[in-house]
Amino acid sequence: MPREEPTGPTLPPRLDPRRDPRAGRSAAHAARSRPGTPRRLVVAVRALSGVLAVLVLAGSGWGWYLARVADASVGRTDAIPADGNTDASGDDHAGQAMNLLLVGRDSRAGLTPEQVQEFNTGDPDGLLNTDTMILAHIPADGSAAAFVSIPRDLYVSIPGYGEAKLNSAFGRGYNDASGSEADKQAAGAQLLIQTISGATGVQIDHYAEVNLLGFINISSIVGGVEVNLCNATSDVNSGADFQAGVQTISGADALEFVRQRDGLPRTDIDRQVRQQVFLAGLIRNVLSSGVLLNPVKQRQVIEQVGDSVTVDEGLSLLDLAAQMQAVQPGAITFQTIPGLKDAREDAGLVLEPADPDALKAFFASLSADPEPADAAPAVEAADPGDVTVSVLNGSGVAGAAATTADELSAAGFVASSG
Repeated sequence: MPREEPTGPTLPPRLDPRRDPRAGRSAAHAARSRPGTPRRLVVAVRALSGVLAVLVLAGSGWGWYLARVADASVGRTDAIPADGNTDASGDDHAGQAMNLLLVGRDSRAGLTPEQVQEFNTGDPDGLLNTDTMILAHIPADGSAAAFVSIPRDLYVSIPGYGEAKLNSAFGRGYNDASGSEADKQAAGAQLLIQTISGATGVQIDHYAEVNLLGFINISSIVGGVEVNLCNATSDVNSGADFQAGVQTISGADALEFVRQRDGLPRTDIDRQVRQQVFLAGLIRNVLSSGVLLNPVKQRQVIEQVGDSVTVDEGLSLLDLAAQMQAVQPGAITFQTIPGLKDAREDAGLVLEPADPDALKAFFASLSADPEPADAAPAVEAADPGDVTVSVLNGSGVAGAAATTADELSAAGFVASSG
């Protein structure tokens, strides 16, 4: 049964956390290792990587203000292709679950020459490889979420280019596109989405990309992430040089930790596991009192999200936050793709699915949402005029409390700032 919405006066659309997170989407945008058991890292969170601050902080007047800042300041790109992004089942997923592609692109844009050397990134003009790709599936009711790491070395069919490593798809689309820089960025993202959709059999509804500098800065803002290495490790290519044991890493060390694959027993597969462990720790730190109760750090994280994250034109961070409000602790899983095998080609070591049909079946199982339960009885909303709100500014940002209070007053609440 369809969910019944509360009746009565409502907040302005961009402030109302109860509104339908799918409202306003077009049909096109709203539609939706090796052999062995997939590794799972269960994380008690409500958030995604680059946009996690928006989801965590959206429960207060100050949080609404920060969420609006992030939604207005993130970069936008025409990432969703008009074709080549079709669910293999043929089912219409419009208005239901969401598949979100999260990408960490190995771009050096914004780094100084000194940072390029410190972070061991090579060419300061930037590369176009997508070294981190995670496909997130979020059910329509937002009750859970599954995050699947997709290896950069997965050998796939890239539309128009034949078989190659997955992480080269963005660069191929970018380099062969004409027009402005924005047009070339969009072409790269679209070809990457078409490639992943073809390999997995799922439709990708939304796209979010974080650049290298943003990853470095966010990890430093939250005080770093604690990791525990069983063995000491070092790698010239990534710059990684870590002792065994528990240690807190941030900035350049964090980047080296998540980029290392040479010297690890399972190379790219083990790098995926590292990235998942680091992401879980990063989210825990954002959820900690040191960030949640510190308006200055909240603002710093949100500003960094705006500076370093690019999303597709149809993705609203506020809508995403609303859809994920129902996620419960333990309901988010991180996984790696099962049934991959080593193969070699001219470019070096690659990974191939042992059974392409099994690969698509694996992704189909993630999106097999259970039948929705009967809707709860409609709840009558309180009259905004009966609700008194006092907005206090502990952020140090001049005018933040007054701005939020004005918007709440316009919605009918009795609001004041102090």
